Order: sequence, then structure tokens, then C-alpha cells
Amino acid sequence: MKARLHWKLMLITTVPVIIVIIGIIWLAFDQLAADYFMVLMEKYMVSPTETHRAFLTAVHHYLLWASLIALLLAFLLSYLLTRRVLQPLSQMIDASRQIAAGNFSARVEVTTGDEIGELGNAFNRMGDSLEQLERLRKTMVADVAHELRTPLTNLRGYLEGLSDGVIPPDKQTLDMLQQENLRLVSLVEDLGQLARADAARAYLERQNVDLPDCINEILTLYRMNFEEKQISLSTRFPECPSVRGDRDKLLQAIRNLIENCWKYTPTQGKVTISCAQTQSGVRAEFINSGDGIPASDVPFIFERFFRSDPSRSREAGGAGIGLAIVKQLIEAHGGQVGAESFPGETRIWFELPA
Repeated sequence: MKARLHWKLMLITTVPVIIVIIGIIWLAFDQLAADYFMVLMEKYMVSPTETHRAFLTAVHHYLLWASLIALLLAFLLSYLLTRRVLQPLSQMIDASRQIAAGNFSARVEVTTGDEIGELGNAFNRMGDSLEQLERLRKTMVADVAHELRTPLTNLRGYLEGLSDGVIPPDKQTLDMLQQENLRLVSLVEDLGQLARADAARAYLERQNVDLPDCINEILTLYRMNFEEKQISLSTRFPECPSVRGDRDKLLQAIRNLIENCWKYTPTQGKVTISCAQTQSGVRAEFINSGDGIPASDVPFIFERFFRSDPSRSREAGGAGIGLAIVKQLIEAHGGQVGAESFPGETRIWFELPA
């Protein structure tokens, strides 16, 4: 197909143009020669027939040779130029075959800034997206297998112990099995939320949302939890504009952040939640007292399945999905998230365009 396209472009760009030019020159010479010899005949009373015929024969002879040379040069130049133009397309064909075969690292070399170059850049961006999706898929499979392994292993061990009569089927054992089962259910629900957060961009039902109202709504649900740990809770909500977003998904992000504040703030600690207008939109901050997060871990806390303290149990520390969900939901709205941590204080924030 590449060869056929190459020859088609050459024929289209050379043969019609050369034929038209030769025809115009041919007719021009014939007409000009006839007019010129008519002037000679009238001025000098000379019969122009033989001289006219000889002149046209010589002109046609040289014109034919010039046409052949022009055709050869045009073919040569057209061949070189179209080959250069089609080279990125050939690279795209090879790269697309590699991607189809599973090699998502294949890219094309972009050397021009024209439409072909833009096509090459678009192809490379597509390759980047496919490679990232493949990486996320592999990471997700590995992470899910890792997270499911521990509770499933525990369940298997206890069930084998009960079956062999090594472990007595008392209430304590059954309660332990129930906790492992609930942990599995919670993990599956978290994974479902993460999958829905990944696809949030395509399913946003945007409306005007008042962030302080959303925060107060979630705080009402968690107020008893804060009171149980004797956590001092304060809010600062100066006037700020509403944002365009999906209210349910923003509530989910806020709920995850407030749950983190409650979970990781020590007894008799302090939590401060604020929401204020910025130059580019609205910024919400969630600040809690506590041990803080190591500086080396702060850049990774929004990664899925990341936990600052790997030794922390899943029951106390969760699966490390909550902040990843927050990141996906906020970025789906065109916003951004961030975190800062110091000894005695952790600050997590997100910002949405107004």
C-alpha cells in the first residue's frame, strides 16, 4: 500500500502539471510563430511557409527533449519529496504494528511542524496514554492480588483449622472470621469506588456546588466520631463562590478526607477545615494534628495502595485507596490536590476552578 500511495502521489503531482505546461508552451510557440511570420511576409514580402515549418520543427524538437528532461527531473524530485513526506507515515505503520503486538513503548520520530508532524505528535500522545493505561492495569492487578492475599490467607488458615479440629469453633473464632470477611467486602467496595473515580471524567453531572455546605453535610455524619475521640473540630468558611462540579462525587472526596482526619488524629487532637476563594478558584484545606508524614512519603500519599507506614494493619490503616480516590475525583473536575506535613501537623488540600 505504501508503494501504491507513493506512486499515486508522484503521478498526481508531476504528470498533469508537466503535460499542462508543455501544452501551453507548444500552443504559445505555434501561435507566436504564425503571428511573427505573418509580420515578416507583410513587411518584406517573403513567403513564410517553408521558414515557418522549419522553425516550428526545430522548436518542437527541442521542446520535446526539454519536456523529457523536465519529466525526469520532476519524477526524481517528486520521488524524493514524497518519500520524505511519507516516511513518518511508514514509521507510524511500524509503530502501530508494535503497539498492536503489545509493545506500547513504540514511538515515531517527529521532525517537522506541519500536519504530518502534528499527526506524529498525536500518535505519540496516543502511545503514551496506552502505555500508561497498560501500566495502570498491571499495577492494579498486582495491587489487588497483594491486598486480597492477606485476608484470604487468614480465612483459609482458620477454615482449615476449624475443619481439622485444631481451632475450636467458639464465638471468638467466628468473630475473627467475620472481621476478615468484612475486611474483604470493604476492600472490594473501595476498589469499586476507585474504578468509578477513574471513570469520573466521562460521567460528571455538573451543577453549581457550594463546598462549605458539602463539608458541613459530611461533618454532621462524622461529628459523633470526633466527639468519641475528644477531637477539637473547627471550621473557617469565609465567603467563597460556588464551583461547577458533580455534587455526589465531591461529597465522596470530602468524605474520604474527613474520614482521614478522624482516623489519623490522636485522641484529644485538633482538626481544622477551611474553604476560601483563591485567584484561580476555591481551595479547601483539611488540617489535623498528629505525628505527621515523613517528607519522603508525602509525594506518594495520593498513589493507590500507598501507606506511609507499611507495618500499619489494614484494619487501622486501610488499603491506601482513599486519597487515590480523592485525587482522581478532583482532577476529573479540572482541579488539583496536594499535601504538606510537619511534625505535629498534616495539611491536605484540593483546589477547584470557580
